[in-house]
Amino acid sequence: LWALSLAHSQLSELFWEKVMVGFALANDGTPQSIFVAWIKPFVFTFVWTLLSFAVLMAMENLSSFLHALRLQWVEFQNKFYAGSGQAFVPFAYDKIDEFAYEDQTPAQM
Repeated sequence: LWALSLAHSQLSELFWEKVMVGFALANDGTPQSIFVAWIKPFVFTFVWTLLSFAVLMAMENLSSFLHALRLQWVEFQNKFYAGSGQAFVPFAYDKIDEFAYEDQTPAQM
């Protein structure tokens, strides 16, 4: 969950550098009209705001989903888990013959 917060911060900074510094505030030396020079930062600020908001909402929804999933898995499931099943026996090739001959009687062998 903490990693999602850090990722949002880094993505917001990346969007700021690419959208605002790269396009809105960039001056490549070509002459621009006063209208374009004043309007361009406002338009790109709107683009940056929408992009940051969309990423924020997606990541916060993922964060809340993961938190709810963790609560279900870790805290809620432990209240009802009895652990009364059979012990897990990992697969091994050398055990195949033992299991195959357990069900047979000596007359069948």
